[in-house]
Amino acid sequence: METAEFVGVLDREGRLLAAAAEESGTTAKVPTCPEWLVRDLLRHTGMVHRWAAAFVAEGHTAYHPDGGLPDLDGAALLTWFREGHRLLVDTLSGAAPDVRCWHFLPAPSPLVFWARRQAHETAVHRFDAESARGGRPAALGTDFALDGIDELLRGFHARAGSRVRSEEPRVLRVRATDAGDAVWSVRLSEGPPVAVREETGDADCEVSGPAERLYLSLWNRLPFPDVTGDASVAALWRERSAVTWS
Repeated sequence: METAEFVGVLDREGRLLAAAAEESGTTAKVPTCPEWLVRDLLRHTGMVHRWAAAFVAEGHTAYHPDGGLPDLDGAALLTWFREGHRLLVDTLSGAAPDVRCWHFLPAPSPLVFWARRQAHETAVHRFDAESARGGRPAALGTDFALDGIDELLRGFHARAGSRVRSEEPRVLRVRATDAGDAVWSVRLSEGPPVAVREETGDADCEVSGPAERLYLSLWNRLPFPDVTGDASVAALWRERSAVTWS
């Protein structure tokens, strides 16, 4: 996917998130994040949007702390969220392709990284907002879901901070059943997981299903559609793969 496509997804997902939050109300519980109410979801995602926009707009070449969570609720919080989302979309849309700034996962450029990361950040939290509202969630699109699986497996969990570790070497296979070449092999050990986008040797466990469902399952928003082999490997993923803000 190209930068403009990611920005387009970010634009759409942020507007859907705000609409779902407005329908449910900021005091509604978020079933996919049991410790949160909708107001917590809006505060977090809005903070992340402003944090990300600052790297691109201000050219920070090293880590820069976020601005903290606002003491807002209700209509004022929704307005604040929408303003921050629009700021991020406009910043990414207007940035030079060769803008230089800090980023934390491998990418062709910092701009591609931030557009991709914020599109996925917002999409997952849009699903959270819709879980609070109830009803049928919006579709993600197969290509975008496949990209998100790849980012999670070969980006986030390739970092030293991943807690998905196993004393006994194990292999988890991830297979999207609606995209013929979409298979990942994830080697688990005492170090960070090592994922490749291919079918390599035997797997101890395979999780499979449509790309959109797998994407949300790997982010621990839904149960895995289908698990074959040693289910304890899939359980290990669910127990230890949470990505937290620090």
